[in-house]
Amino acid sequence: MRIVIAEDNALLAQGLSAMLTAVGNEVLATTGDAASFVAAAVSRRPDVAVVDVRLPPSFTDEGVRAALRARERVPGLPILVLSQYVEDTYARELLADGGGVGYLLKDRVARVDDFLDALRRVAAGGTALDPEVVRQLFTARGNPLARLTEREREVLAMMAQGYGNSEIAARLTVTGRAVHKHVGNIFLKLDLPPEESGHRRVLAVLAYLGAPQRER
Repeated sequence: MRIVIAEDNALLAQGLSAMLTAVGNEVLATTGDAASFVAAAVSRRPDVAVVDVRLPPSFTDEGVRAALRARERVPGLPILVLSQYVEDTYARELLADGGGVGYLLKDRVARVDDFLDALRRVAAGGTALDPEVVRQLFTARGNPLARLTEREREVLAMMAQGYGNSEIAARLTVTGRAVHKHVGNIFLKLDLPPEESGHRRVLAVLAYLGAPQRER
């Protein structure tokens, strides 16, 4: 994959670049601020970008704003956001912009296989939410999730993490047919057509996060 990194911590940026390069990826640019990242994303057109939520000068939400600006300039640009803490507003806002987005806590980067798996899923147009983000968001949300059974909530939580039906079946030790049925029920209970497309999976995750759905 061809990757652009936006991370103001030079040590972490170098570590990410070295790790990604070591497993066969090409790091096109490493930037330390929002403006440089947007410029690199537009000029280099990477397969995926890795962006810190907090970039200079204010270290609040510049990374997310830059990610959204980059996606406006390069529609569909896959973005994997890294954050030190769970900040659910950012996760919801990014997912409301469409598929090909991920949100991981920085601790997850140390788990190299998990990080690379999430990066691949995001680059392929899927979603990848950190399990801790999912856990905290799940405890904070009410209806319409109250309509779902406990198993359906488990399936939806894994959908939010970006897993496909076969991966969910393996992790829950159930059949693929059972997962397919649960997914259909989730779509119905969340008032989404029971057709298993990537877009409807994203809509289900948006409902899970309580995010407004943008008209397209």
